[in-house]
Amino acid sequence: MACNSPADISGKLVGVNDEGVKLYLIQPNSLQEVAASYFGKVIDSAVADEDGYFEFHNLPAITEPVLLEIAVKQPGKAANYLNNDDPTNSNYMPVVWKAKPLQVTAGVDQFQKTFSIEDPSEVNYALLELRDIRQAAYENYLAGKQWQVKDGSQLLEKEHAILQYQTELMKFANNTEYFLPALVALRWVSPGINYERVPEFLVNQCDKWKKDQPDHRWVQQLCQMSDRGNLPVLEGDFFPDFELPMLNKDTLSLQEQLGDKLTIIDLWASWCAPCRKENREVLGPLWEEYHDRGLQIIAYGLESDEATWRKAAERDGATKWLQASDLQGDDAAFLKRIRIRTIPANFILDDKGRVIAKNVHGEDLTELVKRYLQKE
Repeated sequence: MACNSPADISGKLVGVNDEGVKLYLIQPNSLQEVAASYFGKVIDSAVADEDGYFEFHNLPAITEPVLLEIAVKQPGKAANYLNNDDPTNSNYMPVVWKAKPLQVTAGVDQFQKTFSIEDPSEVNYALLELRDIRQAAYENYLAGKQWQVKDGSQLLEKEHAILQYQTELMKFANNTEYFLPALVALRWVSPGINYERVPEFLVNQCDKWKKDQPDHRWVQQLCQMSDRGNLPVLEGDFFPDFELPMLNKDTLSLQEQLGDKLTIIDLWASWCAPCRKENREVLGPLWEEYHDRGLQIIAYGLESDEATWRKAAERDGATKWLQASDLQGDDAAFLKRIRIRTIPANFILDDKGRVIAKNVHGEDLTELVKRYLQKE
């Protein structure tokens, strides 16, 4: 505040009760650092005065627009701590700086939610729009929810809600014409950089932006993340063939066991509560009704003990369909080949072995099978 030169970014914190509230200007230096705690470089700091006013002066010399993050210091946290747990109380906001002064306003307690920019550029308006989409999606699908996941009973419900939240952000990234806001959306989809459930999104974003900005290093990093060799089998791909050891001691080629019309590749385990529930309440009824109409189910168990595996399959009535396992737990070659670490998981294949859907469970899986076989 002692600097007399014009401020590059200035603003007002609303709701400041005490002098000394500190703000930081953070520059992510890689795609992985965007919206990530403890990684971005702090390039300037400011202290709000008693009326909440603050200024940043030490911005980088640039020739291209740059993504920055303005953050309010959180008690007991590092300067580059960013709260991603709850957008309502998030302490930071990304902005695009183009070497022209920015004037901003935000509440000290709900910084991201209340953040505004005076006369925003189109790209910053897109970031504000993304912020609103994120906030609404969080309130619709995640806010206030309490899932019983210790015993696994509501794990799928939680995953479904998270996917609905992520879908709103992915829609924005897929539809926007603005590069940097799209990458913020991508990082907000998974601040922990886990895209196992939505790998197609990474591939689509790489394909989109490498045409528009092929030399940008963040695009290059994005395309490294979306290398198909590092991702689970994608929708539209042919599921790889594999020789699988079966519960009945046979070794069968997966490709030779495909259903006449539809195949469910189900990844499960005896210790996985939602998997066991799916066996009894979904896969069992589907098998009884549709196996003679062209449905095949091939289950792969993440098991290390044959007796435990057999007992669980028999108890669930799951020995009616094909059961396979290398009895190597989650270290099995099959899992490494299809690059899956999280269960429950499934792949829905057509009669040629092409993946037409993934990770569809419960009533949604029942409806998918019903519609597909009726269409056929």
